[in-house]
Amino acid sequence: MTEHTRITDYELFHVPPRWLFLRVETSDGRVGWGEPVVEGRARTVETAVEELFDGYLLGEDPDAIEDHWQTMYRGGFYRGGPVLMSAIAGVDQALWDLKGKQFGAPVYELLGGRARDRVRVYQWVGGDRPDGVAEAAAEKVDAGFTALKMNATPELRRVDTPRAVAEAGERLAAVREAVGPDVDVGVDFHGRVSKPMAKRLVRALEPHDPMFVEEPVLPEHNDTLPALAASTSVPIATGERMYSRWEFKEVFESGAVDVIQPDLSHAGGITEVKKIASMAEAYDVAMAPHCPLGPIALASCLQVDACTPNALIQEQSLDIHYNETSDVLDYLADPSVFDYEEGYVDLPDGPGLGIDVDEEHVREQAGDVDWHNPVWRHDDGSVAEW
Repeated sequence: MTEHTRITDYELFHVPPRWLFLRVETSDGRVGWGEPVVEGRARTVETAVEELFDGYLLGEDPDAIEDHWQTMYRGGFYRGGPVLMSAIAGVDQALWDLKGKQFGAPVYELLGGRARDRVRVYQWVGGDRPDGVAEAAAEKVDAGFTALKMNATPELRRVDTPRAVAEAGERLAAVREAVGPDVDVGVDFHGRVSKPMAKRLVRALEPHDPMFVEEPVLPEHNDTLPALAASTSVPIATGERMYSRWEFKEVFESGAVDVIQPDLSHAGGITEVKKIASMAEAYDVAMAPHCPLGPIALASCLQVDACTPNALIQEQSLDIHYNETSDVLDYLADPSVFDYEEGYVDLPDGPGLGIDVDEEHVREQAGDVDWHNPVWRHDDGSVAEW
């Protein structure tokens, strides 16, 4: 009887600006990488990953990815949510990386093969409280990007002033004037906006043709999306804070969402997001994976994008406002895998996730990284959505 390969070791690395990397090693010497993190809750996810390995995965055959996914998810009575699903996601990425390296093929070849030759990407402009967006948009278009994304507003009261609404419209109008009609501009509401303000904001933005409005309400209020969709022709996107196909099922059935944005490091990894994407295709819904994260998460996204017919565009975090101390390319031995040309990135052709992680640099940078998002407050002192 042939001895199966086993998972023999794992390590976790907290690295700047706010990422958690997972390294998994097998008995035949292969190494797979994953990125299991909840931004601002990296230590909590670290503990969840340790529980998955120490309680189950160590000593197991790495090949049985679907069975491992089901065991990690269904093997505990309590399931779902950002922490567990992000832990599973990073493990799943690493297992797919290992399997691709076993067969000497990109993951997308193991998932049915390519559905496209390259993936369109968009570039963030502006910050959390958006300003200077028109100038930044023009610079990014000059650099070759054909799609951009910006935040719609800073913090917003539940019912805010006509001025606040007008300023959001004016920002998008300035961007549209700067880049013209051939560039797509997504507008992220970031879950900062209440139901009545969402209706008013979408109406103010619609004349300037946004590519989509993202997370116009928090996911716990997805039941309000059908009414919002009925009031506008602007495509509606959501999903970065939804973690499984069962959560997405409800928005598909409502018919209110045009673009879903699952996160490959939050929504169960490659295994789960590929299933979510196939569900979306049946409802004529496009997919644009959320990814303001590091290179392992982005590489995982591109593997799914490559073999998914309804993949629309890919978020990526190069130069995003969170990356003040380290950036995506810093952790790669060969950063050219993420070269962007004419607003696209070519499919990676290396085995597994298609990236070569600079392990020495990861170990040098690893340490006590403890990023947390800011807590915003309204003028009256109450907590505002960030």
